[in-house]
Amino acid sequence: MATDHIRYDVLARDALRGVLRRVLSDAAEHGLPGEHHFFITFLSTAEGVKLSPRLLAQYPEEMTVILQHQFWDLMVSEDRFEVGLSFGGIPERLVIPFSSIKSFFDPSAQFGLQFEPSDAAAETPAANVPAVAAPAAVPAPRRSLKRPRNLGTNRRSRARAPKSCGWTVSARNNPRARNRARNPARKPCQEILRRHPATL
Repeated sequence: MATDHIRYDVLARDALRGVLRRVLSDAAEHGLPGEHHFFITFLSTAEGVKLSPRLLAQYPEEMTVILQHQFWDLMVSEDRFEVGLSFGGIPERLVIPFSSIKSFFDPSAQFGLQFEPSDAAAETPAANVPAVAAPAAVPAPRRSLKRPRNLGTNRRSRARAPKSCGWTVSARNNPRARNRARNPARKPCQEILRRHPATL
């Protein structure tokens, strides 16, 4: 893919911000015509933004202002605008660079401009972005080292005599056991237990 050395995306972005600058300049000089009013959303911590500590605490990431009836001293320059607004009955003076604006919308004309967040964030220095603490590591659950029950490894199971002793084999119902009883070829249980005592 060919490299865009002209950077049409930057030219288009600057042209759209030029539209926003022109609209605000006309509003500062002649006021808002008819039912026009503006919703402007910007990044609170972008470079050049000036807010009171009270507003910055309420809007730490982004903020939307409305220019309609109650605003005063609107001043527009090449790279920013300044305006007076009232928040909860307290007058505030805001300085908003055009590079910090994310969106502009005029509801009366259903016209809006959307700027990519990366465009505005790219111009925000890292020093103005609050640091986010890394999540704490969660220890893995310990595996249980206990032996499960009833696996045939307890003392009771080790103490059981082998089946060859005839304790669990019935000579009445088992022909082999009946033959062994007639001709015992194996040692009695006492001899086996004497050589291999059970571990208690």
